[in-house]
Amino acid sequence: MKYLDMAADLAELGRGRTNPNPMVGAVVVKNHVVVGKGYHEKAGSPHAEVNALKDAGPKARGATLFVTLEPCCFQGRTPPCTEAIIEAAIGEVVVGITDPNPEVSGEGIRILRDAGISVNVVGFRKIARQNEAYFKYMREKKPFTTLKIATSLDGKIAEAKGVKTRLSGDKAEVEVHKLRNEYQAIMVGVGTVLVDDPVLSCRLTGKGIRQPTRIIVDSRGRLPIDSRIVETSPMSNVILATTDKMTKKKIEAMEKSGVEVVVCRQNDKGKVDIEDLYEHLGKREITSLLVEGGSRLNEELISNNMIDKLIILLAPMIIGGKKGVPIVAGKEAFWQTFEISSHRYFDNDLVIEMYPKKTNESRVRGEARQAIPGV
Repeated sequence: MKYLDMAADLAELGRGRTNPNPMVGAVVVKNHVVVGKGYHEKAGSPHAEVNALKDAGPKARGATLFVTLEPCCFQGRTPPCTEAIIEAAIGEVVVGITDPNPEVSGEGIRILRDAGISVNVVGFRKIARQNEAYFKYMREKKPFTTLKIATSLDGKIAEAKGVKTRLSGDKAEVEVHKLRNEYQAIMVGVGTVLVDDPVLSCRLTGKGIRQPTRIIVDSRGRLPIDSRIVETSPMSNVILATTDKMTKKKIEAMEKSGVEVVVCRQNDKGKVDIEDLYEHLGKREITSLLVEGGSRLNEELISNNMIDKLIILLAPMIIGGKKGVPIVAGKEAFWQTFEISSHRYFDNDLVIEMYPKKTNESRVRGEARQAIPGV
């Protein structure tokens, strides 16, 4: 796994730049010596295998190519990698995991084997986690959704409704902007915009920083035309997800200001049907989505099992009182359990990453709790 680990580290260098393509890294090894390295730097640029083979030059002949994901075998924005591998006279290819893309899955491996090249597929699960957004998109044509929540110890995201409240420290805030730089799009409910008037931009500086598409969920068209997010629409795309409750006059005004308006179906509550919105985003090849609330949107997503990953930024403070805004809105209880995958400290803030459990354990736990007298 040594060389595949090295290739996976190389792949990470492309995080946030390759969408809708996967992150891929490749290493060329000959006589136990690395003679070439490469990774997919951004969508539309040469793939990892091509870059690694170019780096290796003539030394690639008879060498072993370690690549994190199955080499592509079709003409897209770049030529098939299988052709480059065959032309370089590679002797063996070690693949971390097969590509879920139906245009590739197993076919790239078959082409290489038919050309007389030995191919070994390891089944490296680390690669699937690294490309979790790509794998989800290839399966469902919907974005991989990460919900990020900054909260106090007593589960509040704001001091009171309509009160702008900062909970996270400076270092944790930097981490948030790293996420915004990695994800293709960021989404909030209109209530967050009405209170905070955010830009929802990535404020990191340096080479390669990109701005995410910004999505506002607004069932009635309450987004102010003079909000900062509308005024900065030339900086990066702004999508207003609404319903037919929004008037044609407001829609025309938004579109004139550079905002793309997507009219979605209404759910049973008369709100934007998020599943319908996800289908729209999938058609735009948005593979990764970072959601930053607020509480009503959080409740809609969590209660309907519509998030793939949860990131909690836990601030070491208690807000108290009855007016505090909870993590999730709504009066009806629902149960969702998560499996913690990692945790890190940023000064005094604790950042916890977790994934929803895919079993019915959440519901079972809730029913068990209700059955215990006095609980």
